[in-house]
Amino acid sequence: MSLGLPFILILLAGIGIAVQAPTNAALARTSGSVLLAALVSFVVGTVVLLVAWTALDRTAPAALRGAPSWAWLGGFYGAGFVAAIAFAAPRLGLATALTIAIASQLATALALDHFGLLGLRTDPVTIPKLLGAALVIAGAVLVRRG
Repeated sequence: MSLGLPFILILLAGIGIAVQAPTNAALARTSGSVLLAALVSFVVGTVVLLVAWTALDRTAPAALRGAPSWAWLGGFYGAGFVAAIAFAAPRLGLATALTIAIASQLATALALDHFGLLGLRTDPVTIPKLLGAALVIAGAVLVRRG
């Protein structure tokens, strides 16, 4: 597979993450509850995925039997992120909140890749990767101070 489709999909996903934060923050502001806003986000997402799975995939749920125990935690992390960004974006500003999130994601990704954790192939940390991560972190500081 060429880089085209994965690049376009992740580009659109990044746009979605940026738009999701103020969308969920508006729900939280209206309802007075970050947790209710996050719940609504996940319910809507679950319905969308259920429709897509029913229409396009239909892999039997039994196929999940062999999944490692840690693989079931993705929804936990996602719920935490959705609730945290809905809370943080109105307080820190969307750009700052997302920059901090991206910096922490990048640092974690470097460690996961380096050690080949959670089923990833080993991809050692290099000086250029560390410099790139440092630039992102510096960017987070600049965006916050901006």
